[in-house]
Amino acid sequence: MAMAGPSISNMFFPFPKTRQLTFPLPRSRFQTPLTRTQNSIKLATRENSSSSTVRDQEQEEATTHHTHNHNYKPKLEEHLKRLPEAWRQIQGEDDWAGLLEPMDPLMRMEMIRYGEMAQACYDAFDFDPFSKYCGSCRFTPHNFFSSLEMPRVGYTVTRYLYATANINLPNFFKHSRWSKMWSKHANWAGYVAVSDDAMTSRLGRRDIVIAWRGTVTCLEWVADLMDFLKPICSNGISCPDETVKVESGFVDLYTDKEESCGYCKFSAREQVLTEVKRLLEIYSEEEVSITITGHSLGSALAILSAYDLVETGVNVMRDSRGVAVTVMSFSGPRVGNVRFKERLERLGVKVLRVVNVHDVVPKAPGVLFNEKLPAAVMKVAEGLPWSYSHVGVELALDHMKSPFLNPNGDAVCAHNLEALLHLLDGYHGKGERFVLASGRDPALVNKGCDFLKDHHMIPPNWRQDANKGMMRSNDGRWIQPERPNLDLHPQDMHHHLTQLGLTNSSHA
Repeated sequence: MAMAGPSISNMFFPFPKTRQLTFPLPRSRFQTPLTRTQNSIKLATRENSSSSTVRDQEQEEATTHHTHNHNYKPKLEEHLKRLPEAWRQIQGEDDWAGLLEPMDPLMRMEMIRYGEMAQACYDAFDFDPFSKYCGSCRFTPHNFFSSLEMPRVGYTVTRYLYATANINLPNFFKHSRWSKMWSKHANWAGYVAVSDDAMTSRLGRRDIVIAWRGTVTCLEWVADLMDFLKPICSNGISCPDETVKVESGFVDLYTDKEESCGYCKFSAREQVLTEVKRLLEIYSEEEVSITITGHSLGSALAILSAYDLVETGVNVMRDSRGVAVTVMSFSGPRVGNVRFKERLERLGVKVLRVVNVHDVVPKAPGVLFNEKLPAAVMKVAEGLPWSYSHVGVELALDHMKSPFLNPNGDAVCAHNLEALLHLLDGYHGKGERFVLASGRDPALVNKGCDFLKDHHMIPPNWRQDANKGMMRSNDGRWIQPERPNLDLHPQDMHHHLTQLGLTNSSHA
């Protein structure tokens, strides 16, 4: 609901016209017509039929055959040619009207692409408590995407993001059990990346991506939430309305810092705002978009940082052009109250939330008082410290619709990001048959969980580091190799903080 007065949305979400380009996007590592694993799935389906699974297997045969269609590649490239002229709609200019029901092929491709950039946060994170680098990123920014076998992603990582582990969200933070560790106070929280020149031509604009890491193996962090709303301005974030409130744990994670730690000397908020400002100064003469993505708790950080970028005006160019800010959220919780939702809409921030209807995380916090209640009830309850409201547009998917997935999967499976991307690939609209559209390998679902049906013969949690990161030294001993030192913060941090007016903020 917009507040009275001139529309801020028109100021910050202008979408000027650009000329049409016709370069196809590079094929990602998951956009192959038929992988070896899918062939094995097809073979396993034929060899392991039984009276209880024949119907599922027949549907999987049709699904797999669809990805093997000889017309697949021309159709893919045809859809991608639309992107330079359609990117504003893909980024939410019209709140995705007509793109989700039925599912637009280009919309699906872009959602999966940004979802994979969020998944990269998990794939690159060191979860191993027996590693002295536990809680850090396993790769350097320069080699980030190539190390994850994403060499043609078309983006360059410009900065890593860190958060302090001093707050009450223990299941988000991971620590080494050894005394000699890379940092006692910090955890790697994500990255900022920008499209290279070739990808920029294909996208029709320069795209800045902010990807936030979430939680992947444990859902107890939902119980860790203090489930208490507080004014967003109480943590130093600009807001003219004190009734705009957000969950206290989320905003603390975003704004806290530990000055004794090199990585957390500046808050995650300061790191994001200064890096976006720096990049917008570099590309001030170009058409630019800002896309923020995250899964689970990372989705909450994505929505908070999107709000912050626009509320503080960081997304405004020198010539007063407003840069479009869009959030691609996956399996995210509620972040704030209805006033926060209204303020976000007034600022023109676009949020698309993709959820699995069986996932418990998007149902929290605010289990009792939320946007599903009648407006009159929410009006009475809006002053309560546990009255929450989801933001943006929701795309609800159902893992029961996929013939590949075990309908009895546990809560962690229902929350899994790779499973959600699999559901996106097969979704064509309400009531439509589940058919994989891009050839994305179903085996990826079991990369970090046990969700595929057994007759696919894909082992659970199959993604492993060789020898758990141990290597044989020149003298024949097995050791944990040293990793290159990760970069701290750029030297111009104080310069950009001063420009943003954040140098005197005790909470920034």
